[in-house]
Amino acid sequence: MPDASFVFAQSLSGLTAAMFLFLIASGLSLIFGVLRVLNFAHGAFYMLGAYLAYQSMLWLGPGPGLFWIAALGAALGVALLGGVVERVLFRYLYGKEELYQLLFTYALGLILSDVAKIFWGTQQKSVSRPPELAGSFSLFGATIPQYNLFIIVLGPSIALAFWFVLQRTRAGRFIRAAALDRETLGALGVNVDALYTWVFMLASFLGGLGGALISPMRATTPGMDTEVIVEAFVVVVIGGLGSLWGTFLGAVVYGQVLSFGILFFPRFSIFAVFALMAAVLIVRPWGFLGRPLR
Repeated sequence: MPDASFVFAQSLSGLTAAMFLFLIASGLSLIFGVLRVLNFAHGAFYMLGAYLAYQSMLWLGPGPGLFWIAALGAALGVALLGGVVERVLFRYLYGKEELYQLLFTYALGLILSDVAKIFWGTQQKSVSRPPELAGSFSLFGATIPQYNLFIIVLGPSIALAFWFVLQRTRAGRFIRAAALDRETLGALGVNVDALYTWVFMLASFLGGLGGALISPMRATTPGMDTEVIVEAFVVVVIGGLGSLWGTFLGAVVYGQVLSFGILFFPRFSIFAVFALMAAVLIVRPWGFLGRPLR
């Protein structure tokens, strides 16, 4: 059996992966919760965020504070792309069957992946960690990179900020109302089309931010979009599609099961995650904190 410090380090590693997945899966869940669209192309926005962060670092060069400018610029660039995609393409999917949505968004993801190959090729791209968080420290006998701790803190901070916006602001009330009854909200004078565009841009921003922040930890390669969208769907299925805190809980459970599965059952770690998802679908198909659709 591994010692306590190693188990603690493994748990933190799972939390780091969970917070990255939460950034991506929260955007996916937001789009479904408000727009009622299963966006399989959301992984492509994550991949483009990583590529744009890499490109921005090439232009800016190394230096203190420049990575954060690159990451924020990459996320904003992906958000603008998301706004264009929603205006031009996605609004024709509203009210369509889920099968059409999946086929359309999957095809869009393939197109965006090929566009990324045209601009950046097929070779692996890497970004250095920001110099402000390049070090590490010891805690309970485990060595923890400072950048990992930043990601672990960032995830709950974004979740709390989302909760505050959705529950305590006027824009949040509009978003919740649009998820329940779009026609009535429009009859009250709210521009629902513009609201949908802003929601899609916000979700795209989260996906792009997740890709930009993970670029110092993982190589940026074509195909990373397909891998992460499968993981994000597992997270929202476990936690509950359309539920913010359900997505957060699903990401934490996914990260811990995967991390300790690699530790104790390395050959069956991926199987453990999908076995958990299958069990949730059998016992509680709407997820831990989700609600059954009526």
